[in-house]
Amino acid sequence: MKKILNNFTKTDIIIYSASIFLIITTFLVFDRINYVNLITSLIGATSLIFIAKGNAIGQILSIVFSVFYLVISYKTAYFGETITYLFMNIPLAIISLVSWLKNPYEKNVLEVKVNKIKKREFVFAFTLTFIITFIFYFILKYFNTANLVFSTISIATSFIAVYLTFRRSEYFAIGYACNDIVLIVLWTLKTIENISYLSIVTCFIVFLANDIYGFISWTKMKKRQSNKN
Repeated sequence: MKKILNNFTKTDIIIYSASIFLIITTFLVFDRINYVNLITSLIGATSLIFIAKGNAIGQILSIVFSVFYLVISYKTAYFGETITYLFMNIPLAIISLVSWLKNPYEKNVLEVKVNKIKKREFVFAFTLTFIITFIFYFILKYFNTANLVFSTISIATSFIAVYLTFRRSEYFAIGYACNDIVLIVLWTLKTIENISYLSIVTCFIVFLANDIYGFISWTKMKKRQSNKN
């Protein structure tokens, strides 16, 4: 535990503390009832700060977050999010965890080795994303998913983000940032109906800031690892 804590910089601590403060404050002001939403948001924010450091603990927490978020999505008839997390995000997060554990930067170092993705693999990833999104559109339409268009876009951004996470590319954070923007829109639409969902909107605003920071962190990590090698 001491080794893990020593790996965090002052910037990491400030960003994490600000994220937790904003999530809790929003919950206390606008919700105070749905503690599952609060717990989900706190787990998610904690997972992101570990992921930004390339620490596999972040992947473990991401799996836990996905389970909680799946339940919330199902209860609000966001079947796109429910199906995405049940059949895609959770399984791929488990695969990503295995990949990260098998590819540490150095032995006994709490940091994953950043992978360099070739252009043709990006083409493959985006082609696969298009195919999966096209198929899921009709599945979501069949289940009368709320806000179908945004739910479909969420699948696309979520899949490319999870794929790049598994491949240990720094661009996974860009994928998640795009997904955060879509989810902010989705949950804002729910907030119009019920103000208590503002805590979820805040959660994804926090996620957006953390994912941008994660991309910056991974870019520096990749450069440092390359220079050292």
